[in-house]
Amino acid sequence: MCLLLGAAGVGKTLLVKRLQKLSSGDGKGDLGEPPPTRPTVGTNLTDIVAHRKITIRELGGCMSPIWSSYYGNCHSLLLSASCMQLLGLLSAEELAKASVLILFNKIDLPCYMTMEEIKSLIRLPDIIACAKQNITTVEISAKNGTGLATVLLWLQNQHRHSS
Repeated sequence: MCLLLGAAGVGKTLLVKRLQKLSSGDGKGDLGEPPPTRPTVGTNLTDIVAHRKITIRELGGCMSPIWSSYYGNCHSLLLSASCMQLLGLLSAEELAKASVLILFNKIDLPCYMTMEEIKSLIRLPDIIACAKQNITTVEISAKNGTGLATVLLWLQNQHRHSS
């Protein structure tokens, strides 16, 4: 199981829909226009195929107070969240062995900060140095598809040998 967590409005649902489309077929085709999405109230389960079936459980941002009840079955974590949420997730004992991919989404916006600016702002190198988890970062745009192949490859690598 891969958990997808993040604040409301960060693009989690669109990301899952785009990954699902990218993973179907050869993954080289045009993603087309972004599909319509609605805010997730509760949880969405989506299966993608990246050499094997990977189930992504997207938890709505409004569910953050009970995210911890879903940690136990988590092999990997896709995260698009605030610094405080990141620190809370990384300190959860149930997630100590989960691989973490931090998503810097919405790079298509004109006011987007670079990954280096964000890393510096939230002191990400210090957080990574202290974390128990293996942490990777990637810049993406779920809207136009930038970086989604990297996310799919990361998921594939994390779930290659899991049951």
